[in-house]
Amino acid sequence: MDRVDQEKALNNSDEISLKDLILKIQEWWRYFLSKWLIILITGIIGGAIGLAYAFIKKPIYKAELSFALQDEKSGGGGLSSALGLASQFGIDLGGGGGGSEFSGDNLLELMKSRSIVEKVLLTPVIVKGKRETLAEYYIEFNKINESWKGKSELENLCFLPDADRSKFTLKQDSILGVFHKNLIKDNLTVDKVDKKLSIITLSVKSTSEVFSKYFTEILARVVSDFYVQTKTEKAAKNVAILQHQTDSVRSVLNAGISGVALSIDAAPNPNPSLQTLHVPSQRRQVDVTTNTAILGELVKNLEIAKMSLLQDTPLIQVIDRPILPLEVERISKVKGLTIGAIIAIIFAVFVLAIKRLFRIVMGS
Repeated sequence: MDRVDQEKALNNSDEISLKDLILKIQEWWRYFLSKWLIILITGIIGGAIGLAYAFIKKPIYKAELSFALQDEKSGGGGLSSALGLASQFGIDLGGGGGGSEFSGDNLLELMKSRSIVEKVLLTPVIVKGKRETLAEYYIEFNKINESWKGKSELENLCFLPDADRSKFTLKQDSILGVFHKNLIKDNLTVDKVDKKLSIITLSVKSTSEVFSKYFTEILARVVSDFYVQTKTEKAAKNVAILQHQTDSVRSVLNAGISGVALSIDAAPNPNPSLQTLHVPSQRRQVDVTTNTAILGELVKNLEIAKMSLLQDTPLIQVIDRPILPLEVERISKVKGLTIGAIIAIIFAVFVLAIKRLFRIVMGS
């Protein structure tokens, strides 16, 4: 009997706890209903604020550009077999394989680096018939210059087209640094569509449709040019050296051919018993033969070097470019009204609940 009584008492306790919970919920419900006017007014105010924000908030223009990375070139048999020939003349044509310094995540970080973003900002563009840098236009449409009024060190600060970057003041450097941080944080996004693919998407958001489009396209071009300049520098030097050597040997060869002809003309009918008369023409003929062989190898290596240079470019193959009109991101009036009202109502309920709990605790 004791065990049965214990089970009944436990069941009664559970029923009482559930009943108390339901009564508490009903009590709180009645409390909030009694404050319906406060909650309603707060919701209306919040909805009005959300609606006003939707009106005031400028639309965001999104420009997207996707591109594919060039596959790393592999060292083919033709290039490998030519390395020994080229090395005989002191020419290093490389191993026929591109480096990985600009591949994968390295390229993503390169596109967000300060040096690259600065080059984009200092690029001249035409906006409304006016030639100016993107940095100047960024200052203009964000109305940054209005906050500079009254500050002597900033009021006359500008970034003119084709200005010498090495002559920028410390303040100009500082402002460009601030622009870079803001753009990386709020405007620029660079990411891979899929980790398994080599397709990268570049996205720029701003309140200016023109800026978003210009910045996206110029950034892709600047990165591509930077790659070509850096990656092909060695190959371009090799081509220049080989071209110079080829031209030099060709000039010597042409002079040698002319020398053979002059030597023969100097003794058109030499005495067969006098062998010394044949020496000048024979000596020049040996030089011509040697230079002909050297020129053949140089021309071969020059063509290989040119092929290697072509294989190094380009890095970026653009797939999609931003086209006007751009995608617009904005808060609709209905969305602003709804979100504002919901947030305000939740805030009102929270404050009322805290206030009631405080009274209960102080009353006890």
